[in-house]
Amino acid sequence: MNPLAGPMTQQRSRELGGLLIAIAAAIKLTWFLGSFGGQRSVLASIVLGIIVVPIAALLFWIGVTLVVMNWDHPADYPPADPAPLDD
Repeated sequence: MNPLAGPMTQQRSRELGGLLIAIAAAIKLTWFLGSFGGQRSVLASIVLGIIVVPIAALLFWIGVTLVVMNWDHPADYPPADPAPLDD
């Protein structure tokens, strides 16, 4: 099932978030295991880590946000009427 097909529901949002978390974990695991493979120098692993870690962290953060977000019945909806300005 394609998580991007069809209307976005809370369940589909959670599935997409879980998918992003899994992708982030796979990226980090691949980088981590590749660093100890002996094929790359320490400097190359550090430089690649500087590139890979923020990308994986961003994917993980977006995934967690999608998983825990309650957008079917948010607590702040409907928005309250703004207070009138006293001018």
